[in-house]
Amino acid sequence: MMDLRGRGPTGLNTLDVTDAAARIAAGEITSEALVADCLDRIAACDDELRAWAFVDPELALSQARRCDAVVPSGPLHGVPVGIKDILDTDDMPTEYGSVIHKGHRPTSDTNCVAVLRQAGAVILGKTATTEFASPVPIGVRNPHNFRRSPGVSSSGSAAAVADFMVPVALGTQTGGSVILPSAFCGVFGFKGSLNAIDRAGIRHLRPSLDTLGFMTRSAKDMAMVYGALTASTVAPRDEALLPKIALCRTPWWDSAEPETVTAIETAERELVSAGAQVVDVELPRIFDTVVKTFSVISGVEGGGALEDELTNNFDELNYWIKAGAGAQKDWSDDDYQAAQSHAERCRWALGDIFYEFDVILTASTGGEATDDLVEVSDSSFNRVWTLMHGPCVTIPAYTGPNDMPVGVQVVGRPGDDAKVIEIAGWIARHL
Repeated sequence: MMDLRGRGPTGLNTLDVTDAAARIAAGEITSEALVADCLDRIAACDDELRAWAFVDPELALSQARRCDAVVPSGPLHGVPVGIKDILDTDDMPTEYGSVIHKGHRPTSDTNCVAVLRQAGAVILGKTATTEFASPVPIGVRNPHNFRRSPGVSSSGSAAAVADFMVPVALGTQTGGSVILPSAFCGVFGFKGSLNAIDRAGIRHLRPSLDTLGFMTRSAKDMAMVYGALTASTVAPRDEALLPKIALCRTPWWDSAEPETVTAIETAERELVSAGAQVVDVELPRIFDTVVKTFSVISGVEGGGALEDELTNNFDELNYWIKAGAGAQKDWSDDDYQAAQSHAERCRWALGDIFYEFDVILTASTGGEATDDLVEVSDSSFNRVWTLMHGPCVTIPAYTGPNDMPVGVQVVGRPGDDAKVIEIAGWIARHL
């Protein structure tokens, strides 16, 4: 277990995004000093944590010095950001977590990375990802306890933010790849609506599922980073504007560990005490076969996304990707179209809940981080929401019996990203 308040020489690496940006803009600190502290933390701890796929200290510091040489303009001016190594960067390698692309140097940024640069951010480095964002662990540690999983597939992003190596890092989610590792590592995780954050330029994309998101250490940072990525504004929610919350335990509740059950029950009591309307709801019966629907869409689109690698480098892929390629052969175009139709009907049915309630409150994970560092983590409490195309936030509200973080998840209607971030901030203040 690491000292999670580990400080660089001046402790600036413990600043969150909002405070760091404000202090740089006010001239109280420099971007170079902030980046240097983050690099110091990485140098001291990442041999054990393994959160980073690529860091070039001089490249990061040179970006910071350029920020310090000009008047701050963008909302993230001088703030370091980690980029999941599934997203292209034109000045750093992008290997997609795969030996197949070892040393690959893209010629341009993925659009979301370009937007971060325009917002003034320093691209600190590339965080470790599982192979092509698949769910097979790759050796990243959970900073709260090295014997427990950090979650997949945005493992490095969640671990780096939790360990004070960087205040924010990008992730992507096909099933649970932002929410699950964020919950396991005890940070705030945001997964946007399907197209809320520009997905252009992402290679190996599953078009119906793969969604951009990010991890931060505070609720206010979610609003700031989302605003920077989308050129929008998310204001703090008026304390007097009490949310209407649907509490959904989902059909997978039997797999919830006691700590997750306790977290949801405790959150319900605390939010009712704070004045929120909280009502138990069940997913409509049309969701009974949604797991198969997700599997068909994920399998078919995954095969298409990795067509070149499956054709030319099959033996070098991990067992999960190979197995998925085999399953894909069992599904016809008609199966895929039927799955897409079913998913759309589920979205319409879920709209009835959002007609009455502002958000859904549900579990982020089945329990605290598991002590299995090899097998695929259970993303049952995430996949359905990814398939629904709406925004999700995990809030690090509680701890489990092994002193590991336990989160609760806030889910919204597609397109309600700013509203979900706003309400999640309100919820976080009252848990």
